[in-house]
Amino acid sequence: MTAARRAGLAGSAGVFAALGDETRIELVARLCEGGPQSIARLTSGLGLTRQAVTKHLRVLEGAGLVSGARAGRESRWEMETRRLEIARRYLERISLRWDRRLRALQKHVEGN
Repeated sequence: MTAARRAGLAGSAGVFAALGDETRIELVARLCEGGPQSIARLTSGLGLTRQAVTKHLRVLEGAGLVSGARAGRESRWEMETRRLEIARRYLERISLRWDRRLRALQKHVEGN
């Protein structure tokens, strides 16, 4: 395994770990669809306290997926798509590899 490949895998591991929670996936979806948002807006309809949502956002921030900034008394959060794109490319490479292997298996089974 090349150093670049190891780095991509290591960088993606934190992203996948952070996305391993359905609340965090929901927060990412909200930020992707609605752009930068306040804690109040992100908390709306989740059935969680602002403190709980903030803890989830801090995990996402630690993985490089979101960033937050204070504007007066309000915190606004937004997506940082670079790390998500790296993880997506890594999954795409894995998918392509599996596609090739499945095609080879299909040819073998069909006798071609």
